[in-house]
Amino acid sequence: MNYFNLDGKKAIVTGGSSGLGRGMAEGLAEAGAEVVIVGVSDNAYGTAEELNKLGYKVHAIKGDIGKRENLKELFHSCLDKLGGDLDIVVNNVGIQRRNKCEEFTLEDWDEVISVNLTATFQLCQMAGIKMLKKGSGKIINVASMLSFFGGYTVPAYAASKGGVAQLTKALANEWASKGININAIAPGYMDTAMNTKLINDEVRNHEILSRIPAARWGTPEDLKGITIFLASSASDYLNGTVIPVDGGYLGR
Repeated sequence: MNYFNLDGKKAIVTGGSSGLGRGMAEGLAEAGAEVVIVGVSDNAYGTAEELNKLGYKVHAIKGDIGKRENLKELFHSCLDKLGGDLDIVVNNVGIQRRNKCEEFTLEDWDEVISVNLTATFQLCQMAGIKMLKKGSGKIINVASMLSFFGGYTVPAYAASKGGVAQLTKALANEWASKGININAIAPGYMDTAMNTKLINDEVRNHEILSRIPAARWGTPEDLKGITIFLASSASDYLNGTVIPVDGGYLGR
C-alpha cells in the first residue's frame, strides 16, 4: 500500500493543536510525515510533545494566522522546522461568530473572513510558490457543509467557507498541470468545541442527528483517512474537488 505512504514528506497543519486539525496532523504523522502544527496558544507545544512521545516527528509553532503582517514570518518559521522543504499543507484553522444577519457586526465579519479565507489564500499562495519550484505538492483546504448551503446566524462563516471552496477550484485550474494537487475537505457536523452550542441545544442536536444517516456526530479521527489520501500519491489525479466527510448528511 505504498500509495498512502508519507515517509519523508514534510507537512504543515494550521490549527493542528486540537479538534479536527489535531486529528489530521496525527493522521499525517501516523502515515510517516514530519509535521509542523501551528496553533494560536501554548497548547500547540503540548500536542506536539504528546505526539512525539508516541514516536512521531512533530514540531509546534505558536502564531496567529489572522494577523496578516506576521503570516509570512510564521510560514518561514514552519519551513525552518522542516529543513526548508515542504510537501503538504493543510489549511484547517478557522473561527466562528454567531449573530442574526441584521445584527452581525462588521468587526466580526472582518475577523472571520480574515482568518478563514484571506489567511487560507495567503498560505496557499506561499506554499504554491514553494511547490511550483519543486514541481510537486499537496494542498488540503478545509471547507464546510456551509460551502454547500447557507447555515443560520453565521453569514460570515458561510461566506468564508463558500470562498474556500471556490478558491480551491481556482487554484487547481492554474496549478494542476504543474504538479500541485489542491483539494478541500468539507467536514460534516463534528463533535468539536466550535459546535458545543449546537450539541447542547436539544432541539438542534435532534434535528441534525435525524438527518445524518450514520446517526452520530463526526470526530477528528474521521478525517484521518481522507487527509492521508489527499496528501499521498493515491490522489495524484484528483484536483479542485470539495469532498464531504459528513456521515451521509448531504445525501439525505
